Amino acid sequence: MSRAAKHFDRRFHLSLLHPKYWLSWLGIGLLVIFGLMPAVVRDPIARMMAHLVMHIAKRPIAVARANLKTCFPEKSEAEIASLIRENVENFVMILLAQAELMLKGRKYLRRRVKLMGYEHVQQARDAGKPVIFIMPHVWGIEYAGLRLNLELPMVTMAKAHRNGLFNWFNNRMRSSLGARVYMREAGIRALLSELKNDFSFFYLPDEDHGRDKSIFAPFLGTVKATLPVVGRLAQAGNAAVMPVKIGYNRHSRQFDLTVMPAIAPEAMQGKENEARALNHAVEQVILAYPEQYMWFLRVLRTRPEGEADIYD
Repeated sequence: MSRAAKHFDRRFHLSLLHPKYWLSWLGIGLLVIFGLMPAVVRDPIARMMAHLVMHIAKRPIAVARANLKTCFPEKSEAEIASLIRENVENFVMILLAQAELMLKGRKYLRRRVKLMGYEHVQQARDAGKPVIFIMPHVWGIEYAGLRLNLELPMVTMAKAHRNGLFNWFNNRMRSSLGARVYMREAGIRALLSELKNDFSFFYLPDEDHGRDKSIFAPFLGTVKATLPVVGRLAQAGNAAVMPVKIGYNRHSRQFDLTVMPAIAPEAMQGKENEARALNHAVEQVILAYPEQYMWFLRVLRTRPEGEADIYD
């Protein structure tokens, strides 16, 4: 990995054959086997495995329950429990399928992910603009990124996995269509440079970056600390900002990927306005497929002064 470029090295290194990775290789081998299976066979297996996950993932499920109770105070305990079960099922189904993104070709990806709303992207491209796609942490985000990478040049930014083999595997998958994967340490300057080179990318605005630089804005049934940086980045890089939603359809066994109309630049003038606009975009994406959002993340960790920690 180059220290100057701060992007992930896709090359295979012999160090990845070290015995400490042998169990990880076994896991990757299982993912490859599942990735080669047709969805009609794999999905029922995944749903059965989800029952096991429900029993062993106590801490993540507790976080998910706290998020759901805070974001949807009107929902009953039974409704929240049902939503958690669906969420875990979708997690396992999509996890077991993801190796197909590296194993199968472009034609398969076009069939597997139904793309809608691309006319909004084309309008921006015709105007000479790259696109900053707004998508929170949803289970199908890898499918969204690679499907859009079939249509336009993309880069992305990711946090390094502590396991070196999984780090290599995940980022080989993310860059399999030519995208460059930057480390988070590369920062906003790297993304701005890529925008100026006509590359588009995903920005995940639902992460909690702490109190110092964030703005509290309405979010579902509560408020959320949001980092208002996209507006300035889009202005500096002459980019359009578009929310994207994706959901796995169990009946068609396809992903439905929709690019939504661009957020008006004036809606993001000022930090408070931008935080509200970003949270509203995240709400739209989540509410389209609430059972497929990563509710186990501590996205509401930072609370307003005097408000208790919801995860305590």
